[in-house]
Amino acid sequence: MSPPRLRVGVIGAGGWGTALAGLLAEGGHQVHLWAREAEVVRQIREESENRSFLPGARLPEELQATGDLQETVAGAEMVLSVVPSQFVSSVMSQAVPFIERDAQVVSATKGIELSTLRRMDQVLEGFLSPDQMERFTVLSGPSFAKEVAEHLPTAVVVASHSEDARVKAQMAFQSSRFRVYTNEDVIGVELAGALKNVIALAAGVVAGLGFGHNTRAALITRGLAEITRLGAAMGASRATFAGLAGMGDLVLTCTGDLSRNRTVGYRLGQGEQLRAILEDMPGIPEGVRTAEAVQALAGKHQVEMPISREVCSILVEGKSPRDAVQDLMLRAPKPEQWS
Repeated sequence: MSPPRLRVGVIGAGGWGTALAGLLAEGGHQVHLWAREAEVVRQIREESENRSFLPGARLPEELQATGDLQETVAGAEMVLSVVPSQFVSSVMSQAVPFIERDAQVVSATKGIELSTLRRMDQVLEGFLSPDQMERFTVLSGPSFAKEVAEHLPTAVVVASHSEDARVKAQMAFQSSRFRVYTNEDVIGVELAGALKNVIALAAGVVAGLGFGHNTRAALITRGLAEITRLGAAMGASRATFAGLAGMGDLVLTCTGDLSRNRTVGYRLGQGEQLRAILEDMPGIPEGVRTAEAVQALAGKHQVEMPISREVCSILVEGKSPRDAVQDLMLRAPKPEQWS
């Protein structure tokens, strides 16, 4: 039996939002995609392509692009938020008055709001009703937008407190090239998707410095250990960090050349300055802001996160990447532990 076709409003036409909107439209859903930039709206309407953020990907002609938030979400049974984490509050506060009371809100944003240290579910809790929050769902996992748009096999996870909401999201996104698993751990899936970006920055740094496979393997493993520690301290399940949202996305962003966070780290390791790197990129990769939030959260929950601390030192204090690696290697010897 085919899943019901939905009216879906997608808020955020960056590469990831555009790829998900295209996926949903190809699945037969009626999709409206909101873009802040008028030029992006024009490109999608007239050329069926988002050349600004997802060049080369042909989008379904049925996909409707708009710059009007009300038009995007009014009457939608599902609303997908794919806005950069630092702007979710300002954008979604404008959209919420037009969202139907029985709509399911899904977040595909991977980040932490720096000014408040809130996850995206906590940010949206300030605007959505209790019933809407009960259905709130987060989508995460190892998924480069370009590869999703190219229909390469991909697996992700959706998490919600409501089983009905999990299944509804799973059926809405599932396709022959996009496999969706379900999870109950909203906190863990949210945190895993955000925290791995900081470790991806570190992976880029060590690659930029010319270090090899030994270094990268150690970094990924110990990076997973420290983000798992913080997740557990914040109420997440440790098992989530061994899954798609955790290990899966961590491996992808630490090894894949399409990772914007890894790219920033690589260029830092090559000796470039952060300001010059960011001026050369559209938007700010989530990990750059998340690194500061992670350090604040680690202090708040008294969790040791040495890799994240060194990444923050490089980004905020201008510490030499080579010195940061050396300081990590010269830490006092200790047993391997994940607690």
